[in-house]
Amino acid sequence: MNAEEGGRFRVFGRRNFQRSNNPFLNPGAVDRGADYLYVTYNAPKEQAALLRVQGSAGIYVNGAPHMGDPYSAGYMHIPVLLKKGLNEIYVRGANVLPELIPVQETLHIHTDDVTAPHIVLNKNNSRLKVALVVSNVANSPATALSISTTIESKTITTAIPAIPALTTRKVFFEADASAISRKGKYDCQLVLKNNSKPASTAKITLEAVLPTEHYSNTFLSNIDGSLQYYAVAPQLNGHKEQQALFLSVHGAGVEAIGQARAYKSKDWGNLVAATNRRPRGFNWEDWGRLDALEVLKLAKEQFKPDPSKIYLTGHSMGGHGTWFLGATYPDQWAAIGPAAGYASLKDYGSADGRIPDSARDSVERLLLRSGNQSDVPKLATNYQPLGVYILHGDSDRVVPVTYARQMRQVLAGFHKDFSYYEYPGGEHWFGDQSVDWPPMFDYFKWHQRLPDSSTHEIDFITSNPGISATHRWATVNQQLHPLQYSRIQLRRNIAAASISGSTENVALLKLSLKDFSTGTTISIRLDNTPPLSHRVISTNDSLFLQNTGSGWSLSTPPPADYKNPQRYGTFKEAFNHRVVFVIGTKGSDTENEANRNKAIYDAESWYYRGNGAIDIIRDVDYNTSKYTGRNIILFGNADNNSAWKLLLSKSPIQVKRNTLTVGDKVWNGDNLASYFVWPQLNPALLVGVVSATGEKGMKAAYANQYFAGGSGFPDFMIFTDEMLKTGAAGVKLAGFFDNSWRLSKDEMAETTQ
Repeated sequence: MNAEEGGRFRVFGRRNFQRSNNPFLNPGAVDRGADYLYVTYNAPKEQAALLRVQGSAGIYVNGAPHMGDPYSAGYMHIPVLLKKGLNEIYVRGANVLPELIPVQETLHIHTDDVTAPHIVLNKNNSRLKVALVVSNVANSPATALSISTTIESKTITTAIPAIPALTTRKVFFEADASAISRKGKYDCQLVLKNNSKPASTAKITLEAVLPTEHYSNTFLSNIDGSLQYYAVAPQLNGHKEQQALFLSVHGAGVEAIGQARAYKSKDWGNLVAATNRRPRGFNWEDWGRLDALEVLKLAKEQFKPDPSKIYLTGHSMGGHGTWFLGATYPDQWAAIGPAAGYASLKDYGSADGRIPDSARDSVERLLLRSGNQSDVPKLATNYQPLGVYILHGDSDRVVPVTYARQMRQVLAGFHKDFSYYEYPGGEHWFGDQSVDWPPMFDYFKWHQRLPDSSTHEIDFITSNPGISATHRWATVNQQLHPLQYSRIQLRRNIAAASISGSTENVALLKLSLKDFSTGTTISIRLDNTPPLSHRVISTNDSLFLQNTGSGWSLSTPPPADYKNPQRYGTFKEAFNHRVVFVIGTKGSDTENEANRNKAIYDAESWYYRGNGAIDIIRDVDYNTSKYTGRNIILFGNADNNSAWKLLLSKSPIQVKRNTLTVGDKVWNGDNLASYFVWPQLNPALLVGVVSATGEKGMKAAYANQYFAGGSGFPDFMIFTDEMLKTGAAGVKLAGFFDNSWRLSKDEMAETTQ
């Protein structure tokens, strides 16, 4: 076919696949970009270029996978080394604009994806943090890099990380705007230097605003060390401490600053809008959830609000985020206000697809169990202590009002304090009042969060202590069956010195006793078993209770290397704690290339979805002391990645060339692949492993959705390249480690085919 004027290709006759967030249940069946376009380019010589393909869900360039640009953002630049002669490009997408851009400079500053704060007048603006993308089209890494910025004659230089060969990285640097004293837009000149020599120049614009105006602020994320931002609608008439704080979570495609500007400033508190890492990001789950928590923590430190007046609200995808965050962390809020929202990705789905609501076999059931925390209606009783205000337009065609009515019916079964309003004739967006709805904020005023010391009844559900473990004074420290639903219903009587209640799927329970007087002997009775006694020894006393199978017993804290809420597992958790990618280079050329291709693809995906940046190193450059305190993702196997012995020698899962073993199970062939996690010696850290027995297996591992918000992945999963064609039938084994990181036959599922 031929391109239209302007170079765009439109593929017609797209297949009508059922959408799925989990490729192991329905591989490749994503509504966005179900067709393929084959493009060739004959290069007169080997040369470097930047490839940009708007509208693509994914790209293969001469066999190497790359992240696409499904939302046509325009900022996804892919460095490629074109070989002399025929170059083949496969694009998944139905409406794509491919551009191959020759480059003269090997290093290039890109200014189409800038993360920057506002210059807030009368604040300290001497070290503002800004981030943008730098590409390296050379066939060797770029080191000794720095960026110098100049604003109004103020210059500052920042060293930036190395950029591997033929990759891009979003880097942050500092700018000195202390000379600016008036509102307006100001040029910021940039000079990228390589070994102190200028390599590329560019210009960006920063905006100065008054302290009374809405503004953006940047911060370094603890997730990956990248620069993120949040927006603020400042309190009317100036900030005062011990006022209210509103956390607002935006809809799909909306920037945080746009979300904040939809709200008029309130005279009784500040409003902050988190980013979800990107305007679409992670559906406010996974790393979007963590972003919201980071911003909440920063806002509390900045504004010092009254802890009894913390509120959560959001619109559309942010309405889902409000339902999700409200149910996941119910002790954080006085009230929540979902607007035009849907509760569950199983019901509504997202741009990534819809999470299936049923399974065909034990493997599929286990994979779906990995994402139980996303099934918000199963957590609905967690809303009991919260005020809930539901706002929805009755003519909404994007998120039909039936989703609001569904949750109204759910709440009506148990909740004594919720309000519901359907805006007559309201579509998905009926002006700023779609979020800035005065009756909802009046409702918030009537609600306050009780302190833990005044809360004596707990009814809390979680499916993953690694996501949400603690409610008030009780913590689900470990489960009997990982990622099945756990529930605690507890009552305490301070005067009578007693705690009683029931539990479901709880192996280890931790109780804070700080509200009991020192020296008090407490009686604890759970699940109608004989009572236990414990004498409070200090105001910081905590009590661990172990489920023995036949009752409960007093226990000690578990060993630090056991599963715990800080390191509970699932494969996706390994992408936290400033993760480092370690690529195996000790194999054949094809093995090493496959390892590198997968790591680069994941780094590109992380950048596009999560506005993030990841250090990528070779196995020969890894050592435990240099990268202490950080999670590791290892690409390769025991034969081709030299870091394997350092990190995975004790793992019951071992992958070598043509052989994969899990305990006493052995599979042979070059088409096997695995995703799994294993604990590091540091009790807070994990190793994530993307491994294969051969090139075919690693290419099977190219296909993943673990960066899709709400997708579930267990602790380990073994599969073959047949998974790409048959779905879950290609998964050989999937499961969870037990609480001491051992294999358990009861917590894994195996295909019978």
